[in-house]
Amino acid sequence: MTFEPIGLMTFGVIAGGLFLFLSLASEVSEGETHAFDERILLGLRVPGDLGTPIGPYWLNHAMNDITALGGTTVLSLMTILATTYLLLGRRREIAVFMFLSILGGWLVSQVAKLGIARPRPDIVPHLVEVHNMSFPSGHAMLSAVTYLTLAALLSRAEEYRSTRIFLLGTGILLTLLIGISRIYLGVHYPTDVLGGWCAGATWAAGCWLVSRRFISAKPAVPEQPDVSSGP
Repeated sequence: MTFEPIGLMTFGVIAGGLFLFLSLASEVSEGETHAFDERILLGLRVPGDLGTPIGPYWLNHAMNDITALGGTTVLSLMTILATTYLLLGRRREIAVFMFLSILGGWLVSQVAKLGIARPRPDIVPHLVEVHNMSFPSGHAMLSAVTYLTLAALLSRAEEYRSTRIFLLGTGILLTLLIGISRIYLGVHYPTDVLGGWCAGATWAAGCWLVSRRFISAKPAVPEQPDVSSGP
């Protein structure tokens, strides 16, 4: 078993993503990113009325809808549906691996939040209700873990290259939009979202690399009865 070029590139992405996340976490812990975060959050609010975001009313409404796509309920439903789809297609190994990969990413996200324990932004009013810690952004990381892992592993079960590209593009687009919505709504610092993206994408890339080398994406073939021997 040798590493293919794409495997080496993926390994490089994993190493780079982990380095960026750890570097960002160190900067956040030391308060080095506060000025950058504050400038962006204030830039997204109407001067003199920090409770009002910039842009038309429909943009605020759209961001509330988009941020819901990164919530626990939606992500859990997507994971269950995708796992069921693979099981019905007799792709049991990759279905189980995908489910455990996403579950593991969720656990890593919670450990990271508790370990860094960064408070939520208090620079601008929050436009949605939040409760837990801020870094890394749970919505950004969990959407990256879920949608990128789903896209990467589901694409392995698809025959056509165009379908695989569409799945990966959809996962990336949803992950980016959800992270941006958290900044726009004022519930996360930009560096929280960057950290969530780095950690989530690194986790998804690692899961894809493992599945590519060790997990079969082919449907299980039922055993045929032996009819060659006579009575």
